[in-house]
Amino acid sequence: MTVRSNRLRWMDDMVRCNETRVPVLDIVVVNWNAGEYLRRCMESVERSSRDGFVLGHVCVVDNASSDDSMARIESFDLPMQVVWNVTNRGFAAACNQGAGGSQADYLLFLNPDVQLFEDSLSRAVAFMEECGNQDVALSSVQLLDDSGQVARSCARFPTTGRFFSAMLGLDRVFPKLFPAHFMEEWDHGDTRDVDQVMGAFYLVRRNVFDRLGGFDERFFVYFEDVDFAYRVAREGLKTRFFADARVYHKGGVSSEHVKAARLFYSLRSRILYAYKHLGWHRATGVALGTFLVEPATRLAWAALSGSSDDVVETLKGYLMLLGDISVLVGAASQGATQGKEFKPTDGRD
Repeated sequence: MTVRSNRLRWMDDMVRCNETRVPVLDIVVVNWNAGEYLRRCMESVERSSRDGFVLGHVCVVDNASSDDSMARIESFDLPMQVVWNVTNRGFAAACNQGAGGSQADYLLFLNPDVQLFEDSLSRAVAFMEECGNQDVALSSVQLLDDSGQVARSCARFPTTGRFFSAMLGLDRVFPKLFPAHFMEEWDHGDTRDVDQVMGAFYLVRRNVFDRLGGFDERFFVYFEDVDFAYRVAREGLKTRFFADARVYHKGGVSSEHVKAARLFYSLRSRILYAYKHLGWHRATGVALGTFLVEPATRLAWAALSGSSDDVVETLKGYLMLLGDISVLVGAASQGATQGKEFKPTDGRD
């Protein structure tokens, strides 16, 4: 089946844009030791306008936090659902838990370190409801950082070449010749179609999420959003960045104090993604580069920064990756997918 026929099949399943209805939005927040940021996030949801949509429920899934972030979670004036995991099941699995059973038109996966402005939700939902956006399955909005600047949150799909340019640091030294994964050259000031949006504010049509089977839980954390956007594109549907709505995003709240684990899961998910989407030979090249080439580059950058802690955390992260080699060998033996890398249909690099 071609990309075009896939798109037409999906659009037959979409709600027609001229139907008289009020869309329903469910919000899913996965928490792991987010501290006060979770409370601030929930307070911002409380204050946000619901013009033009109905808020079905807000589901907070706690991945066995050890802090007091969940202490007052049921005190908010919101249609709350709470899931308590006794172990950390990972971000992808927790998102799927929160989305399970939803009958809403839209699912918003919202990071606990995000704070909404009053019109963030109403603008985002109205955008998806526009007749011209019926083939848009996934969207996000501007993410503002601590300085009030718009973060570079949209990215290109990973390719073998982009993985290796990152491993060698070429995207840092020669960004014009080797564009980075994130679209740093674009100010994110206009609305446009992109390959991928960051998962901090991840608004998806619920029927698409269900039909694609949700997030792939093999990605404990990282790359689950990339993988989902990639599968959306393969169905001929679009991911669109909406520049006329914004939220505040702190970033790194849960992972800042576990840098070695953050590096481990990022590298692990990268290799799993490669075996799933790039074909066995390319993926094996990515895996070998990750183990044999990139450690020297990362250690050099850490040493140049003058941070002995970064050197130690980098070494710890790679030792964790070596300890998980059986999972990666399993991914390699399965072969995941054979064949060529998928290319976006609009000719984007």
